[in-house]
Amino acid sequence: MPTEPALIAAERLRAFAATAFIAAGLPASDAEAVAAMMVEADLIGADAHGIFRLPQYVRRIQAGGVNRTPAITVNRTAAATALVDGDNGMGHLVVAQACDTAIAMAREAGIGWVGVRRSNHAGPASIYAARMLEAGMIGLYSAVASANHMAPWGGTDLLLGTNPLAVAIPAGDGPPVVLDIATTVVSYGTIKNYVLQGKAFQPGWMIDRKDGSELTDPTRSKDGVLLPIGGYKGAGLALILGLLAGSLNNASVGSAVVDFNADDSSEANTGQFVLAIDIARFIDPALFATLVGAHLEELRASARLPGVEVIRLPGDERARRREQRARDGVPMGTELRRVLDQLGERLGIGAL
Repeated sequence: MPTEPALIAAERLRAFAATAFIAAGLPASDAEAVAAMMVEADLIGADAHGIFRLPQYVRRIQAGGVNRTPAITVNRTAAATALVDGDNGMGHLVVAQACDTAIAMAREAGIGWVGVRRSNHAGPASIYAARMLEAGMIGLYSAVASANHMAPWGGTDLLLGTNPLAVAIPAGDGPPVVLDIATTVVSYGTIKNYVLQGKAFQPGWMIDRKDGSELTDPTRSKDGVLLPIGGYKGAGLALILGLLAGSLNNASVGSAVVDFNADDSSEANTGQFVLAIDIARFIDPALFATLVGAHLEELRASARLPGVEVIRLPGDERARRREQRARDGVPMGTELRRVLDQLGERLGIGAL
């Protein structure tokens, strides 16, 4: 019979993840930084990108697919542009460096666009876009997904990723606007989570690659292709983001993308980009906050369809969930706890 998820304190998860990374060979400071970003994903509700990914990350580190001690380099190519070479390090560390660089350039030039190459999977897009909020800026982030699970519109070959896009906009005293979307109807991390739990997929998520029929059986996920958001528009958006995050940075796209779910030892050369925008270069930040806040309240107060209790805007649920989980703990199902316990025992650090 299904059991209720256990609530695990965020600090407990962070300490366990950091200890696991240290056991796998990451320097302590890097291990703690990556663990903190992973648990932040759990706090905001991006469960498929948080500690859920720990066994996979450890496996790739131990197999040599990730550089334990990278020399991450930043090449400032102009006043508002830079390229970060991650030296095949943990994606969280590489993109965090890119964010810091973008913010520094935006303070000087008004905007900062930083491309990333030779990186790795870095968790949910929103945690990087939201880093710009701490500097009072608007943030954007996108990436070439770390595996291809979508075909070009009308095709069957897996040549496009779920390539995400995140945008974070400050909103004064209210929760910021934070949009974080995959270009597929659902992220592949969610698919993996459903597979782990043995739960049937929702209709409209995935189709059979051979005949285009609906695929909801979690045991047959490898036979399927994820559907794009908005039909051909989502496939087109995935292509564009792939070109900007991949080709523009001399990073992998298309058939060159390494499926990090199946390959633990190959260098991924994942591409990403971040953009920081200094609001003060366009409008007084206080006035901007007032205008944004007024528009958001107008939207929330607008007429609702029958059966709709509240109009949710991007970022509202994220803020509510983070507050709740920071206070009460992160919900975690039996299956994931078992997998993490096994990982802890294998690494000699004890069960979660």
